[in-house]
Amino acid sequence: MFIDREISPTSTSALTLILIYMSFIKFIGTAGARFVVTKQLRSSGGVWLSVGKTNLYIDPGPGALVRCLNSKPKLEPSTLDGILLTHKHLDHSGDVNVMIEAMTDGGFKKRGVLFAPKDALEEDPVVLKYVRSYVEKIEVLKENSEYRIGEIHFSTAQRHHHRVETYGLNFKTSPHTVSLITDTKFFPELPNLYRGEILVIHVVRLKPIGDDLIDHLSIEDVKSIVKKAKPRLTVLTHFGMTMIKAKPWVVASDLEKEVGMKVIAASDGMKLDLEVATES
Repeated sequence: MFIDREISPTSTSALTLILIYMSFIKFIGTAGARFVVTKQLRSSGGVWLSVGKTNLYIDPGPGALVRCLNSKPKLEPSTLDGILLTHKHLDHSGDVNVMIEAMTDGGFKKRGVLFAPKDALEEDPVVLKYVRSYVEKIEVLKENSEYRIGEIHFSTAQRHHHRVETYGLNFKTSPHTVSLITDTKFFPELPNLYRGEILVIHVVRLKPIGDDLIDHLSIEDVKSIVKKAKPRLTVLTHFGMTMIKAKPWVVASDLEKEVGMKVIAASDGMKLDLEVATES
């Protein structure tokens, strides 16, 4: 098994070191779209990525701080090296300000990097001005650009088709590659932009809908992406109401049979060990 949902705390120092230095993705929350988030049918806390000694929080949505502190073992926000927003919608940024405070011990320890699109900072900003001085650096995400924080190297691809400035991510976490396709409407170039061994896809809808206001992927879109990108593992997350009703684990199992490649559905608190997940 390469997934772990809440490991019990231990006093064994050796295991503690493994938990600190292993490379993993923890899905703090898997909710997507406003109704699942506001009803908290799934948690909406985003994703914690650890590579070696480097910790990066991606999209701290509503509940991120509480979910981290209640995690087993606890994820301590003061150990974060950075926080990243793929875009400014509240299900991705609702807890960004309190997480900055937690990362910097209320601003008393200036530390960490904030990565965010320009419109999350300048146009109707979601990051408050007073907390911006708490971090060591603010990096503005741009199209087709590369970034580094500690042991994590990542790049953005083409800007997504979404109502606000939005970027997916490609991580090179030597020797692993992980791609994250965040919220977007499907467009022809999309499958070629994300070629990670592990492909995390935000899939809000079960079926496509002919509504220009719904800039999100459906399972039909995911099929097209996976068949072309051919990742070793596809992880579905960020579920809307139609996905929740269809039971994401069932949808993932059916999709796996159809495409002939490994597909799983993330659950709240699920931890994915990158060392094991990328094995042949």
